[in-house]
Amino acid sequence: MEQKFFVASCVFTEGAPALSRKVQAYVRERFNLPIIRCCVDKYKVAEFEQRMPEDYRDEWRAIKHFEHFPPGSTMVSICHNCSAIFEERHPDIRCESIWELILSDEKFQYPNHGGEPITVQDCWRSKENVAEQDAVREILRRMNFQVVELPENHERTKFCGYSLYQPQPPRNPALAPKRFLHGAKGLFQPHTDEQKRKLMQEHCAQITTPKVAAYCHYCLRGLKFGNVKAFHLAELLFSA
Repeated sequence: MEQKFFVASCVFTEGAPALSRKVQAYVRERFNLPIIRCCVDKYKVAEFEQRMPEDYRDEWRAIKHFEHFPPGSTMVSICHNCSAIFEERHPDIRCESIWELILSDEKFQYPNHGGEPITVQDCWRSKENVAEQDAVREILRRMNFQVVELPENHERTKFCGYSLYQPQPPRNPALAPKRFLHGAKGLFQPHTDEQKRKLMQEHCAQITTPKVAAYCHYCLRGLKFGNVKAFHLAELLFSA
């Protein structure tokens, strides 16, 4: 039987610890998946522990930081940085998005949003991942949303919030050069906060629906910086 494990993501969890706890509980209880925190062994372990809210810190410390899983196993990810690094660093391990895993759960109870329109925001860090993009849209449909597309969607997307307008951590191009070095020409250059806000507002001006769904924490930050009502897909699924 295929072995799967879930990477909880240091950055996603830091930004939404209560939501991360719900997602972790789901994959543990429904699929009995082992959970690790990070996609890189020994990466800023103590720093991310200290950045967690005090009432979550001990719980986070109790999760194993990293594990060397055997070739042929599958890494389930909620973070596009994690999946990009695993794809290049560990090509013998298959990557699967949390959204594909959820779709495989025939007993999952989807909330009903009554046909409300929602724009879906694709992410530059995962722009070629058709399986993930299809899963995201199917999940939104199962929640009874009317999915509205942006002109630059799927592999055409150039958006990842304002993360593309500031220097990236040095580990990213070192560990995943195909994505973050060779595929990122002209990106990750310094911008002022005012420049970032203007870029995000310009992007968000094309959004016509009251709500936007993102499935990347960097995209979500950028959308909110652009003053639209944005939700992480995990929030829409696990907010109840």
